Amino acid sequence: MAAETSQLASTALSTFIAEDSVSQRLLEQVKRTAAASSTVLIQGESGAGKDHVASLLHYLGANPEQPLVKIDCASLPPSLLESELFGYERGAFTGATQAKRGRMELACKGTLVLDEVATLSLAMQAKLLRVLEDKRFMRLGGTRSIELSARIIVLSNVDLQSAVRSGTFREDLFFRLNVVPLEVPPLRSRPLDLKPLAQSLLKSLAESHQRVALKLSAPALAALQAYPFPGNVRELRNLLERALVQAASDAQTITPEDLPALAGNKNGNAKMRSLEELERDYIAEVLDHTRGKKSKAADILGISRKTLLEKRKKYNI
Repeated sequence: MAAETSQLASTALSTFIAEDSVSQRLLEQVKRTAAASSTVLIQGESGAGKDHVASLLHYLGANPEQPLVKIDCASLPPSLLESELFGYERGAFTGATQAKRGRMELACKGTLVLDEVATLSLAMQAKLLRVLEDKRFMRLGGTRSIELSARIIVLSNVDLQSAVRSGTFREDLFFRLNVVPLEVPPLRSRPLDLKPLAQSLLKSLAESHQRVALKLSAPALAALQAYPFPGNVRELRNLLERALVQAASDAQTITPEDLPALAGNKNGNAKMRSLEELERDYIAEVLDHTRGKKSKAADILGISRKTLLEKRKKYNI
């Protein structure tokens, strides 16, 4: 068991690229935090790698062999989210023909990750606060109190302090979650990570698509380095996957021509455009790529369908 646990930690560390000093500082924070059972609040832009940091905390923690359970709070309506988190007893509601354990119970003594926690309704925030304070919960329709044994890690691409000021997030819940805060920097803030990260992604993508890994040509790398990546690591992965999939079977390198999304960003022009312009254009490109399928586009962008609709309205797409 000790050997297996060590292997889990080594594998998790090997997938975390930290060449830049900014990333190295984050990695040191993660290592110091991992062994504790404290609640961790991880904030950062969409696609920056918050989920990866949460996984690293789990596998470097005290119980890496225990379950790592995740739930996307934005993807479920409040009524379904409650049953998914807490579980339910038979007969708790119409259609509940048998009891079901919720994510809090399934996590056992491992880790429960709550993604996009800022999307929780105020009523659901109050219920979550009570559970975190009491360390106990009940299934819907149940009468037996169940101990919360899992470590809680919360992810947010929204500044929760700003959400508190705007009245959309409870201040008491924020203080309860903000025990150990970690900030995942955007990709543009850690430029030394880009090259090794791109190489690592290309290797992984080649394996999943069962083809020989391509290398980045110097001009292609320069084009990537000149781009601010509003979609962060997720956007980089999507760009590289598209280049890999569409490359000729005898190709050995990726060239700037294989990165059409960056075609208008030569000679550093990307730096002259605002992040809002880049985000608007990228969202429009992804929607075109998915032929208007909003759920698929939201998945590629790494945001909820609701957030995508809000951004479409904002940018008049």
